[in-house]
Amino acid sequence: MFNIVLYEPEIPPNTGNIIRLCANSGAKLHLIRPLGFELNEKQVRRSGLDYHDLAKINIYDNYEAFLTKESKRRIFAVTTKTKALYHDIQYNDDDYFLFGPETRGLPAWIRQHDQTYAQIRVPMIENSRSLNLSNSVAVVLYEAWRQLDFVSGK
Repeated sequence: MFNIVLYEPEIPPNTGNIIRLCANSGAKLHLIRPLGFELNEKQVRRSGLDYHDLAKINIYDNYEAFLTKESKRRIFAVTTKTKALYHDIQYNDDDYFLFGPETRGLPAWIRQHDQTYAQIRVPMIENSRSLNLSNSVAVVLYEAWRQLDFVSGK
């Protein structure tokens, strides 16, 4: 199934919502430190409800550790800094969708890293800065899953 990667997430309820989303879609969640919170914080638990035990979560100390463990994968950097739209790509069931911190997005060195397969964005009206992280994850994940007729390959 698909993989959601959060690089240095900052806002506990967003990650809690994404935990719940991953548990209900079968996606794996990869968290890259530093996190702006503890996973056992009340806000993360509240938004994730009781789905924490149902979600597959991997935690990495840094981006290099993530790449070492998950190398040779198609990593899509989701960013406002590209023209390519998320729905114009044909996805595979083991793709990775990489999202940056809520307040600053993915750094250029990650977006342009040689292991980044492509950069994609979710469209917004002109002069908008960003969507909520958990909403963006849901939009991209469900488009990829829709392409597979909502069937998991794993």
